[in-house]
Amino acid sequence: MLKVGLTGSIAVGKSFVLRTLAEQGAHIIDADEVARQVVAPGSKGLDLVRSTFGSQVLRDNGELDRPKLGSIVFTDAAKRAQLNAILHPLIIAAQDERIRELESVDGSGIVVIDAALMIESGGYRRLDKLIVVHCRPEIQLERLMARDNLSRADAEQRISTQMPQAEKMKYADYLIDTSDGFDATRQQVVGVFGKLSSPQPEALPQSDS
Repeated sequence: MLKVGLTGSIAVGKSFVLRTLAEQGAHIIDADEVARQVVAPGSKGLDLVRSTFGSQVLRDNGELDRPKLGSIVFTDAAKRAQLNAILHPLIIAAQDERIRELESVDGSGIVVIDAALMIESGGYRRLDKLIVVHCRPEIQLERLMARDNLSRADAEQRISTQMPQAEKMKYADYLIDTSDGFDATRQQVVGVFGKLSSPQPEALPQSDS
């Protein structure tokens, strides 16, 4: 089974790319979904998060209060690193278990693992190929402001906490530029999937945009 990572910065269009890959026949593992699973009530992950950040990050029903936790770690790099150190090993272990399950039923298939922090965590190293989704910075900013109803300053602050797009692009075997909308993006995704499906996948030329 070919193991492919999909990553990119906030509000660059990863979700559309992921859906299109699924339409092409790829198996999908969504890191956000896995991240929710590893902090489900009664899980080791939730216990570790509570013991590190306090009971204030739990709702009355015992579930993780994601907005509350986010408000604690978003502007504090040290606390964000603490959280990542707790969650990333659990997420990777859960992903690997899912990959083994898929491999047992479709050994010649393609599995795409979607994770925003795949490069930062080093998780991409265990995979065969890496797709990086990107778009022009001004479009990223506009999309984030519209999606999350943020001011320009708040959107810029969120983007600034992440690895720059240009840096992420250096790690890519394949680049997908979503700047020009759905149709152009879909065409690129279909092309990348075709390359991945060939017996010996070859990386597409990396764009300069």
